[in-house]
Amino acid sequence: MIMPQTAQYALRIMASIALTQGARPVRAMEIAEQINTPRHYVSKVLRKLVTAGLLKAERGHGGGFVLARSADKIFFCQILEAVQKSRQTKQCIFGWRRCDASNPCILHHGWHAVNSSFEDWSRKTSLSDIQTDALKSNWLTRA
Repeated sequence: MIMPQTAQYALRIMASIALTQGARPVRAMEIAEQINTPRHYVSKVLRKLVTAGLLKAERGHGGGFVLARSADKIFFCQILEAVQKSRQTKQCIFGWRRCDASNPCILHHGWHAVNSSFEDWSRKTSLSDIQTDALKSNWLTRA
């Protein structure tokens, strides 16, 4: 799957916030530092995630961002849909304008299988599913 940079950042942001496990709101600046991403870009993505109902913004002293619902109720497909106007799973890996079952490029069938597998995974995998692995791997230090 071709993953736009904004989608990558959205996944990192949501995972970062999920790892706090609701202990406290997380500020945009803190998230930007954790995932090594420009603060203005993080702020833009955070707004989209709030608008989509995946995050809540808490204002004032001690404010920041928290998950809008428990991590086991937020799935990766929802995160991707929040930041992408149209999912790019149908995009031809060769860049052909018209690539489909009736007019396939040489990688169409294999690429379709990869995309279908990713779509299935993103629909059934929640933030809570990756929390244990994320804590074990200390992934934030590699962002």
